[in-house]
Amino acid sequence: MKKPNLQSIFLRSIVYLAILLTVSTLLLIIGYILIKGIPHITLDLFSLEYTSENVSLFPAMINTVTMTVLSLLIAAPLGIFSAIYLVEYAKRGNKLVSVIRTTAETLSGIPSIVYGLFGYLLFVAALGWGYSLLAGAFTLSIMILPLIIRTTEEALKSIPDAYREGSFGLGAGKLRTVFRIVLPSAVPGILAGIVLSVGRIVGETAALIYTAGTVAQIPDNLMSSGRTLSIHLYALWVEGLNANQAYATAVVLLVIVIFLNAFSAYIAKWISKGKTHG
Repeated sequence: MKKPNLQSIFLRSIVYLAILLTVSTLLLIIGYILIKGIPHITLDLFSLEYTSENVSLFPAMINTVTMTVLSLLIAAPLGIFSAIYLVEYAKRGNKLVSVIRTTAETLSGIPSIVYGLFGYLLFVAALGWGYSLLAGAFTLSIMILPLIIRTTEEALKSIPDAYREGSFGLGAGKLRTVFRIVLPSAVPGILAGIVLSVGRIVGETAALIYTAGTVAQIPDNLMSSGRTLSIHLYALWVEGLNANQAYATAVVLLVIVIFLNAFSAYIAKWISKGKTHG
């Protein structure tokens, strides 16, 4: 019987230790938020209107959903179609493709407050939109665009060339092959990128303070100001008068993020099963 290699044991121990630290940190954060926040969740927090006596988070929930949907409607089609061009249509080794990829990677590392200042200068000031949901959505769409492009690109690259060659061999054109063969097979990977984007949208604060504003009411239209849950949480904590309600808001925010991740994973699994049975 072969004796275990000391180097293998050492490396395996490091991996297990990293897993233990990661899981423990995650459970510690979630447990702390739940313990501090759950006792302070009341029906009053879900009132339709925010007042100084009742710091309702319901308007912020509505604004968060609206901001997420708007941002994805703007960024997802642009990101997916850009990735399709880079992978399926652009010539390999094209310098323009290399520049686009480098730019996308660079943009993904820029701090969110820089995006907020850019959004303020362009959408709020230059275009005259003021502090509004629309200005915030466009700013967030610019933020998540590199993420959607890169994840979609990797998902498309993971599809074997045999799929494309088989489709071409049966007489299908390029467009039909991409949209009927390649793209459906890459849906789980694309959804993973969208889930990550949703997480960034829901948790964003700095960029939205400069673009969407901090009004704690449900806006009349897309050109009105409104705060999301993350801004609501930040405002409550900074004020220092409603720390308990801030913890309760953190619990709601955590539940929403977990639900969105679970729902997206279910959709990806359902699509994969449908493709297998089909």
